[in-house]
Amino acid sequence: MLIAADKFKGSLTAVQVAERVTAGLRRAVPGLEVEALPVADGGDGTVDAAVAAGFERREVRVAGPLGQEVTAAFALRAGTAVVEMAEASGLQRLPRGVFAPLTASTYGSGELLRAALDAGARTIVFGVGGSATTDGGAGMLSALGARFLDADGEPVPPGGGGLAELASADLSDLDPRLADVELILASDVDNPLTGPTGAPAVYGPQKGASPDDVEILDSALAHYAKVLEETAGVHTAEYAASPGAGAAGGIGYGALLLGARFRPGIEVMLEVLGFAPALEWATLVITGEGSLDEQTLHGKAPAGVAAAARAADKEVVAVCGRLALPPEALGRAGIRRVYPLTDAEPDIAKCIADAGPILERVAEQIGRDFLS
Repeated sequence: MLIAADKFKGSLTAVQVAERVTAGLRRAVPGLEVEALPVADGGDGTVDAAVAAGFERREVRVAGPLGQEVTAAFALRAGTAVVEMAEASGLQRLPRGVFAPLTASTYGSGELLRAALDAGARTIVFGVGGSATTDGGAGMLSALGARFLDADGEPVPPGGGGLAELASADLSDLDPRLADVELILASDVDNPLTGPTGAPAVYGPQKGASPDDVEILDSALAHYAKVLEETAGVHTAEYAASPGAGAAGGIGYGALLLGARFRPGIEVMLEVLGFAPALEWATLVITGEGSLDEQTLHGKAPAGVAAAARAADKEVVAVCGRLALPPEALGRAGIRRVYPLTDAEPDIAKCIADAGPILERVAEQIGRDFLS
């Protein structure tokens, strides 16, 4: 039995999901052999998943999205670092109820990358998602040595809004160690930087951006890319239109400028976490996340787990808080059956508040259905 589930956002971490499912299964089948491999797709929870798989947790003080100092973590094992931008620049780093769509910066994410370099990483998996920022990675690049100046030769203000004042960009002092590192941009979205499907238009409202803010940010990011091409000699049009450039408020674009290679987050993380060896002996795979919906089918962890398991001819079932996919979509994804918590407890508020105990009951039912 292999449990490879993502977090139930707002209720349970991926590690807690695995613990609860294991407990429920063993109620139905005492002594059942279970391997837990918490997974993530590059967004928040990615470092925790790596640590659960045996990576060493490293902590460092960096700038949060509003410039306040925060303690952020990355994971390290045998020269491979897993860096999660949300640890430094995520929405969870903002005070409750506070958004800063025009001024939030990814500077701390650049400091995290630098810390991974300091720790001797030769490969960096850069998981992006859950960001509070829409600055095109300008803050991150600044922390790594880039300079972004206004017409008076002063640094532009932090955040995407400040890029409207950008007059020149200089990437010549970027940390030279980046040239010798394999940098992998791990994301579950493939949006370009700007335009109708770009970072400001699609994800800006989630970060508190009004319609006017979205227009400001889209214009500022387009200007940013143009100035980079004119003053730093970077062929930015290609990067800006590339899949993943719009990930996490455009930090994907900044990573591509550093030479990163874009890959689907769950695909990368399954490799890093050692999913294939764990899958070999499994007779049944349990995956899941808080909400199984249309987004799940587009690069989220359960879809990636199911695809890999199906390729190995393994049966897959899923657990979730809420199910919003028809049976035919689940079948195409390779998921035989889904067990939503709402089947056990129709009250959504109770499902969220008591997700752990309810998930144990659901897992016990899986044990009876598939293992008894």
